[in-house]
Amino acid sequence: MGLLDKLSGWLGLRKKEVNVLCLGLDNSGKTTIINQLKPANTQTQEIVPTIGFNIEKFKNSSLSFTVFDMSGQSRYRNLWEHYYKESHAIIFVIDSGDKLRMVVAKEELEILLNHEDIRCKRLPVLFFANKMDLDGAMSSVKVSQMLSLENIKDKPWHICASNAIKGEGLQEGLEWLQEQIRQSYQNNEQMTD
Repeated sequence: MGLLDKLSGWLGLRKKEVNVLCLGLDNSGKTTIINQLKPANTQTQEIVPTIGFNIEKFKNSSLSFTVFDMSGQSRYRNLWEHYYKESHAIIFVIDSGDKLRMVVAKEELEILLNHEDIRCKRLPVLFFANKMDLDGAMSSVKVSQMLSLENIKDKPWHICASNAIKGEGLQEGLEWLQEQIRQSYQNNEQMTD
């Protein structure tokens, strides 16, 4: 059973659709993370760079996930905004070993958070400070400081240190994300009652 199957089981939601955007710069590990989230029998052995975007769908009896794996190459980042309106959560992946491009990651994050389709939503944002296995990788605290995550006041957010190749840190992040999604659905149902 993949991590998304476990996540949907924990949610205990009936036939809910959850759209998750997986964003970040190219070569940060987005596709590898998504591959780890898939059920074991559908995981790919060879990961290739995403061109444009990939859509992965996962279903079980109570929840349907659609994960949009968006290319982080600069020429494709303008595609991200076409998927903001329908998203319920964001996973933002950072290469914690790539100090040189941390400024670019911060700029892209600010553009994302200030977009009209995101700014007014209380979307949970899960950050993976990925590639923690690399020599010289920054800690999740350092990544958080470099991205100024403490300035995000209007959205729940969480950062996890991860190693996508081994699947380390993904469980913690998904547990946090599932709780945020559950709370969001409960709040929405209470507002419609």
